[in-house]
Amino acid sequence: YGGIPASYIIGLNSVGSIDESFIYGNGFNGEVRTIAIQSDGKILVGGGFISYDGTPSNYIIRLNSDGSVDNTFVIGTGFDGFVYTIQIQTNGKILVGGKFSSYDGTPSNYIIRLNSDGSIDNTFNIGTGFDSIVTIIELQSDEKILVGGDFKNYDGIKPNRIIRLNSDGSVDNTFVTNAGFDNSVFTIQIQSDGKILVGGDFQNYDIIPSNRIIRLNSDGSVDNTFINGNGFDETVLTIQIQSDGKI
Repeated sequence: YGGIPASYIIGLNSVGSIDESFIYGNGFNGEVRTIAIQSDGKILVGGGFISYDGTPSNYIIRLNSDGSVDNTFVIGTGFDGFVYTIQIQTNGKILVGGKFSSYDGTPSNYIIRLNSDGSIDNTFNIGTGFDSIVTIIELQSDEKILVGGDFKNYDGIKPNRIIRLNSDGSVDNTFVTNAGFDNSVFTIQIQSDGKILVGGDFQNYDIIPSNRIIRLNSDGSVDNTFINGNGFDETVLTIQIQSDGKI
């Protein structure tokens, strides 16, 4: 960054200069896909790495605010595949999604919830979990969990690339996707009115044309007041909502 070595992570000041107080040493040995900052300033990082500054950390790690490793977050052998998304719940528990099938030797297909110390939260019951990659997790204000990705099935249910879970991991049957998406979901953002923006590589949602972006009502139905015309001609990877509601 600016000619300075920075292996997959760096701390910047608000003006874009390097934050010298954030010490990352040799950094990561593989790509960083997601960062989530806890209320105490600690930093959860997930991606395609297996070490950070020489410390083994299979696909997830927690750093202190100065970039040092937080040794109170114990992952054991960690994940067996990439982490794509991390969300921290209001109770401090940590939802993780990605391209993995186990965590510290325990089967967990593409999604898991951890306690704040890195141990598995066994109150989050996913059954057989997903059948393919989870790319994005977003939390609603009521703590329900929106999940998107490349999956077609979740614990025997066929939601097709988007689903809403209750806080215990069970399926929220009030969110009805019917045929769902015909290709991958990469990003989800929830508006203040509860409507749900979704972007990805899809062309249809429930057989309705929606080239790579759509807005859903809180029950999973299409919001027809969001008019995208012919939509996008390539994949949408990320969406953000401004304070004025523009997207």
